[in-house]
Amino acid sequence: MAEVQIRCYEDNDEKDVKEIFTLGLHGLLRSFCMHVLKQLHIQVLLVCVFCALLASTKSLLLPILAVTLLLAVGRQGVCHIINSYIKNSLHNDFRNIRQTYLEKPYSCFWVAESQGRVVGTVACRPMEMNGGSLELRRVSVRLSHRGQGIGKALCRAVEDFARKQGLPAVVLYTSVVQTDAQKLFERMGYKKIREFASSELYSWITKFMVIKYMLDLQQPGN
Repeated sequence: MAEVQIRCYEDNDEKDVKEIFTLGLHGLLRSFCMHVLKQLHIQVLLVCVFCALLASTKSLLLPILAVTLLLAVGRQGVCHIINSYIKNSLHNDFRNIRQTYLEKPYSCFWVAESQGRVVGTVACRPMEMNGGSLELRRVSVRLSHRGQGIGKALCRAVEDFARKQGLPAVVLYTSVVQTDAQKLFERMGYKKIREFASSELYSWITKFMVIKYMLDLQQPGN
């Protein structure tokens, strides 16, 4: 791993933290779009539109333009979903990071610093529905520093914090398109315990699933 210091968040980290969070989510655009295009009902829709227009116009131009337009509209829709999530997050827990994570019990926010620059983030707070469990949140690493073990070190900070607090488990949520994150969590001993669609309509249309993982700290070896 690169020379990295994992430390608690400081107020002058705010700009870097929000930038890492925003860029990390924008980086999921391609994966999200590819996930949508892999859905059978989306493929059927595009083929039906193409074939119907081809049969009615006897020309390739209009069907190609129509499918291209649908793809462009779909991409804009994905952008809107990502941007809406970013906006909501910046107005909720990211609006006052210190108040949300550093001034409440069983909560904390860490950054990874390399050569004086913040390159990663992670946070935790108590689970609202699972009493006694800690929720790992906001883990993200700059693209330029991925593959260096920083994400693992950040997650270990949360795990160690939970142990010191005497909590039995760490729980987290990720999405079906975040395959690298899934691999990281599974290597660290997290077990997939649930996969579900959120209540938003787009989740049902795109089959965008949320995955819940748990690390049982009371299990031997964890």
